Amino acid sequence: MSHRELYCDVCEGVALFEVPPCVDGHGIDCPELICTGCGTAVVIATFMVPVARPAEGRRHRPARRAA
Repeated sequence: MSHRELYCDVCEGVALFEVPPCVDGHGIDCPELICTGCGTAVVIATFMVPVARPAEGRRHRPARRAA
């Protein structure tokens, strides 16, 4: 099992968290973690956000200053 030190809200301090046996096949990369002190479970989630890019001909050009 993989171990990580994270802040636990229930223990009110840094505690050792471990990955439980994962039935989804994630192995040590499982997003579910359990506090070894109190048993609180947390899920570590990452989000992928698409980046909006301007259309090819519609790029914003900075204004030129006139002297």
